[in-house]
Formats: sequence, C-alpha cells, structure tokens
Amino acid sequence: MVSKRNSPGGAMTSPDPGWTDPECPVARTLDLVGDRWSLLVIRDAMDGARSFTEFQRRTGIARNILTDRLRKLTAHGLLVQRAAPSGRRQEYALTDAGRDLFPVVVTLRQWGERHAFAPGEAHSTLLDRNGAVVPELVPTSADGTVLDAENTQVHKLR
Repeated sequence: MVSKRNSPGGAMTSPDPGWTDPECPVARTLDLVGDRWSLLVIRDAMDGARSFTEFQRRTGIARNILTDRLRKLTAHGLLVQRAAPSGRRQEYALTDAGRDLFPVVVTLRQWGERHAFAPGEAHSTLLDRNGAVVPELVPTSADGTVLDAENTQVHKLR
C-alpha cells in the first residue's frame, strides 16, 4: 500500500484505495502495522536494534519478510534509513511516528502480561530508567474517569 505524506508527522494526504476501512483510525493503523512482524520490528527498534542483522537475530524473522517489513515501515514513515556511524552500512531509526507507537507497544505488553501467560510463568518486564516496573497505562477522561468500552463511543463523521 503506497500513501502520500505531506507533513513532517507523516499525515496521509488522500484516501488510499487499499485501506481496509478508510474512515476508521484503528483499521488504518492495522493496515500499516497490524501484522506480527511489523510491531516486533518496531518493538526492537525501541529497544535499540538498528541493523538488519540485529532485527533478524532478535526476531528470528526470515530475511525476505524482514526486508519487506523494513521497506514498508520506512515507506510509511515509521522508520528512516540512514548511514550507520561507521559509514559502511545502513541502519534504521524510529521516526516521530514510530516513537508514537510506544504507548501501543506498552499496552500490548501489559495486556500480554495479564492474559498471555499462565500464573507464575516467567516473562520479561518493562522497567523505567530507575528500575521500577512501568505502571499500567489506563485511558482516562479529562476529569480523571477511567475510560473503557462501556463509557466511550465512536463518533463517525458524515
């Protein structure tokens, strides 16, 4: 799926005929990063991976699939390719749009900690720079009310 961008943040300029659901932000996001490998590449970039070799080692992804995902994430403005400090190779770095996925990755991690492991099963933990476990991300309204599917609604534009 190829989309034009017109702003530094990577905003789409016109509807792409390939969107799953052109008016839904969730569907568009999933079209961009909703496959297993794309989010794992983003996760590893957030954790310091920069080279093709690092991404492959960390994820175990096949070379052809990794090449495709890196190309897609770069084309959609989530990663940028640049010369590595050595100048001999290329590396990948997150853009602002890629870094904006951090709360998404944290929320997926926290959901997984609650629902994807058996009680007592070992798993990695996300810590802040002081070594404390990152607190649960919970959406709240302007008045501090915890938001969920019961007290929110989607407003469709007409």
